[in-house]
Amino acid sequence: MEGSTVSKLSVTLPIQEQIRNRMKGAPDFVIRPFPLRGSSAFTCLYLSSIVESALVDEFVVKPMLAAVPLEEDSDLGDLEWFHRHIPFVQNKEWTDADEGIRLLLEGQCLLIPMHVNLFLSFDVKRSDYRSVTEPQTEATVRGPREGFVEDIGRNVALIRKRLKSENLVFEPMTIGTKTMTKVYLTYLPEVAPAGVVEEFRRRLQAIQTDSILESSYMEDWIQDKTWSPFPQLIGTERPDAVTGKLLDGQVALLTDGTPIALIGPVTFFQLFSSPEDYYQRPDIATLSRWLRMFAFMLSVFIPPLYIAVVTFHQELLPTSLLINLAAQREAVPFPAFLEAMIMMVTFEILREAGLRMPRIAGQSISIVGALVLGMTTVEAGLVSAAMVIVVSITAISNFVSPVYGFGVAQRILQFVFMLLAGFMGLYGILCGTLFVLIHLVSLRSFGVKYMSPIAPLILSDFKDTILRVPRFWMKRSPQMFSRKK
Repeated sequence: MEGSTVSKLSVTLPIQEQIRNRMKGAPDFVIRPFPLRGSSAFTCLYLSSIVESALVDEFVVKPMLAAVPLEEDSDLGDLEWFHRHIPFVQNKEWTDADEGIRLLLEGQCLLIPMHVNLFLSFDVKRSDYRSVTEPQTEATVRGPREGFVEDIGRNVALIRKRLKSENLVFEPMTIGTKTMTKVYLTYLPEVAPAGVVEEFRRRLQAIQTDSILESSYMEDWIQDKTWSPFPQLIGTERPDAVTGKLLDGQVALLTDGTPIALIGPVTFFQLFSSPEDYYQRPDIATLSRWLRMFAFMLSVFIPPLYIAVVTFHQELLPTSLLINLAAQREAVPFPAFLEAMIMMVTFEILREAGLRMPRIAGQSISIVGALVLGMTTVEAGLVSAAMVIVVSITAISNFVSPVYGFGVAQRILQFVFMLLAGFMGLYGILCGTLFVLIHLVSLRSFGVKYMSPIAPLILSDFKDTILRVPRFWMKRSPQMFSRKK
C-alpha cells in the first residue's frame, strides 16, 4: 500500500449516499458495512474490477476487526481509533465528494466511519499488468532488453533503476475530463533548461480535452506545428533511451496506460540516433549514423530521380544504360510517373496488410508481395525490372530509420517529390528540396531550433549529433537545448 488520504465531504447527505448516487449503475461498485465497537461501524467502498480484494481484506478489514476488543482504546474517538490501528503515510483533507470519486476510480479503497464526517483511502489497486519485456519496435543487438509497460508506476521504477538521482523530478498532472489520465512531466532540474520545462508545463496545462488514451493524443496538442511531416517529439519504449535524453537536458512525458514515452525538444539530427549508438565504439556508431542519413536520402530521392531522368533528362544517362532502360520499358503501357506511383502505392498497401494481419500470416503476405507480385508484374509487362529495383531500394531504406515517426515522414516526402518530378523533372525536385530546407530551418521544437547544431552553428554539439565521439570528450550536456533564439 502506498498510503492513505483523509477527506472531508459535504454534510448535505451522508458520505455513503453521495458516493452511491454518483456511482449508481456501476456493477463493480462494492459497499461492505462492518461493525466496529459498540454502536460504531464503518463502511468499505471500492471498485472490485480495479482493486485487489485480497489486499482489502489483508491490510484494511483484518487489522480493524482484530483490534475491536482492546479496552485501552475505549476513550478514543472513531477517527483517533482508525489512526492508531490502520497505518497510513499522510493525512490530507478535501472539500467535496469529487475527490472521493476520483480516488475510487484510481483503485483506492474508501473507509467511512459512521460518526465522523471524514473518510480514509488506501491504495489497493491491481498490479497484474503486463510484465516487462523487450521492446518490439526498437530492437537492438547490444544493450538492455527492458521496455516500458502500460503501468506508469512501473515505468517510473524502470527510470529510477537507471537514474539514481534525488533531483529527478516526476511532476504529476491529470489530463482529460473523462479519462483523468495521469501524466508525469519528467526532467532533471540542474540539466534541463528552465525555459523548456516551463514551455512543456504551459502547453500541457492548456490541453482541453475529455480523453487522453495514448501519448499521441497529447502530441497533437503540444507540438509546435501540427501539419509538419517531421516529428517534433520522439516516442520510445526504452527506459535507457529516456534516461540518456534526461541526462542531455531533454524532457520526457510518461502517460498512464501506454508504454510509449514522449521526449522533447527534438532536433533533426537526433532522428538518426539510436540507443545502440552509445553501446558501441564511437567509430562504428558514427558510421551507423552516416548510413542512416544516406538511407534517408535514398528513400526520399531515388524514386523521383528515376522519374525525372527517364521522363525529361535522358541525356544524363550513359548510352548503354539508356538503351537498356528503353528496352525494358518498351512493353510497359504506363509513363514512368504512373508506373512508380502504382508500385509505391502497392507496396504501401502490402506494408499495411503485413502490420494488421496476424503475425504468422503477415510473413506470408510479405513473401507473396515481394516475390510473386514483383516477378509477375514484370513478366506481365506492367512495370519494368528497373522500377522494381528502385522500389525495393526505397522500401529497405525506409526501414533503416530508428524513429518510426520519421519513417512515416520519409514516405510522405517520397510521394511529394514524385509528383514534383513527374510534372517538372529535376527542376521540381530542386524546388521541393529548397522548400523542405526552408521548412526545416524555420521549424522549432518547444522553442529549440530544429536544425541545431548546424543552424545555428554550435560546434561543441557536433560531438554527439553528426559524430559520436568517445565518452571522455563528452564532458558537457548539449548546449542546443538552452538556445531558443
